[in-house]
Amino acid sequence: MTRITHVLYLHGFRSSPGSSKARFLQQWFANEYPQIQWECPQLPASALASANIVSQILQTWSPASSLVIGSSLGGFYASWAAAHFNCAACLLNPAVHPARDLASYIGVHPSWHDPDILVEIKPEYVEELKALYVSRALKLLPEHEVTAAHIKQDASNLLSMIATGDEVLDWREMSARYPTDQQYIIQGSDHGITDFADHVHVLKSFINAMR
Repeated sequence: MTRITHVLYLHGFRSSPGSSKARFLQQWFANEYPQIQWECPQLPASALASANIVSQILQTWSPASSLVIGSSLGGFYASWAAAHFNCAACLLNPAVHPARDLASYIGVHPSWHDPDILVEIKPEYVEELKALYVSRALKLLPEHEVTAAHIKQDASNLLSMIATGDEVLDWREMSARYPTDQQYIIQGSDHGITDFADHVHVLKSFINAMR
């Protein structure tokens, strides 16, 4: 029996708790680990507001029995959350340098799952992201933007699942960002890892190893 009792899932940019991967994992946990409490909040466009939501949830949980799963931008948040709260994390095609990548998305965009829901990226939201860079990602920021408040080391218990067929993020950049001994490289697939069911056994092994 795993010691994990709580799981927090963090979706990506323009995504939601209604994404196919979030719904798949919610059902998978209900079947495989029915004792685990599942949380998947809707994250706002603001990085600071998202971090506050994550903090409000994790500060009420025991770090030793908590797991954060993040996809894309949610993987970036999960890296920060795991380091800040000293809990385990599984990162699915995690964004490495979102302050760079989202700078070209400033403006209003429809949500992937409901085009009537609009997501607005403001310049200040891009700046907010820089405060959440952790460990190796800090090398991507200008030296003057790295402060004493930044976390210099990743959480010790990380699993990164990276697809070489990601059409949005560079899998090589993701691979270079995270420790190779805790990486699982998926040959092919895509940004959303639509074949995640074929690889969920890796997540199960990671969870079961935490006893």
